[in-house]
Amino acid sequence: MLLTVFFPAKGEIAEEDTRTQVADSRFKSLQVKLDGNDYFPPIITLNSDSKIRISFDELSDERSYLRYSIIHCNADWTPSNLVESEYLEGFNYADIEEYKFSIGTLCHYVHYSFSIPNDKIQFRVSGNYLVKIYADDEPDVTLLQARFYVCENAVSVGTSVTSRTDIDYNREHQQVSFIVDTKEYSIRNMYSDLKAYVSQNSRIDNEVIIERPLMVSGKRITYDHDKRLIFEAGNEFRRIETVAQHGISMGVESMEYHHPYYHARLFTDRMRTEDNYIYDKTQMGRFTIRSSEANDSDNGSEYIITHFTLDTGGKINSGKIYINGEFTNNMFTPSSLMKYDPSTGLYYTDMLLKQGAYNYQYLYVPDGSRRGYYSIEGNKYQTVNEYLVRIYHRDPASRYDRFIGFGITFSGK
Repeated sequence: MLLTVFFPAKGEIAEEDTRTQVADSRFKSLQVKLDGNDYFPPIITLNSDSKIRISFDELSDERSYLRYSIIHCNADWTPSNLVESEYLEGFNYADIEEYKFSIGTLCHYVHYSFSIPNDKIQFRVSGNYLVKIYADDEPDVTLLQARFYVCENAVSVGTSVTSRTDIDYNREHQQVSFIVDTKEYSIRNMYSDLKAYVSQNSRIDNEVIIERPLMVSGKRITYDHDKRLIFEAGNEFRRIETVAQHGISMGVESMEYHHPYYHARLFTDRMRTEDNYIYDKTQMGRFTIRSSEANDSDNGSEYIITHFTLDTGGKINSGKIYINGEFTNNMFTPSSLMKYDPSTGLYYTDMLLKQGAYNYQYLYVPDGSRRGYYSIEGNKYQTVNEYLVRIYHRDPASRYDRFIGFGITFSGK
């Protein structure tokens, strides 16, 4: 495994697939952030000064001429029926003009970044948005794409979470509840015109959709005692740091150079189902690019082949194990799949990752399922999880889902 070499490969994103992802393996380290707050979901307020910051690298010695366009989506991430002039001011394309070449790295790359809205593109309406990035001479071939949100903040959303759930008490689950205060915002039918989406640590596989509240009292809409709002508690994210290519960092057993890359071999992970809960402050699955040996981490951090191994006591049948986190775009793909090596009895995968601090976890996906479970990590009711509640409104006369409010709450605090 130490001699693994990563060759650029091109994939293709299906037109109906609107998930954040990279199709061409020349491109790495895609991040979608609220500008000024790296640890907040990518949500900006309509007609405000807040911005979304998007960054990524291309493994290349030369700059590519890249552009981006934006698609407005419904609450379920299908493209909406709005035409471009209805959701955007300006032209629906712009060149990516911010870039810088890597300095002092063995792996050469170009770091790109841009912020939206900007002087070329502004948003007219709220909702879910998808930005597509492509070469200026091939606009029909999406190289990478990313999701973000534009919210009206027209309603307030009070959220809470407890481990005293409707199915167990301080054991393996956490239950979310929330109250929407419509204030002066007008909703014709509060029982049928709203949709609530609830996600745990930005995961998309176990996201919950609630289309009807428990009760309505005046301007307050209550969502509570709904078994769909009960989540597996999981465990704190595992953490590694590869900030020093000439030294040993957190979770790294050895760092070696084998042409053309540095290789970080991590300590072998193990099942945590029988372990006692241990608190560990994490980034809720996110990753941060950082090098202790560079003046500018954006273009001075090295790319390192990072070797993950997992000991489960033997092969697990009737399902697959995936490594999950922001750096895998929270997707179950061949690149995030853990492979079983019968000669060692371990699961493994190798990833070309930029230096930094990474959160990750292992999810078990049963055969025939698209949902991951904490069968490797265990479920500890004390776990600190981030729950995001998004509220959408669509009355019968509307042609799109308005994103009118959101709330964030943390378990275990």
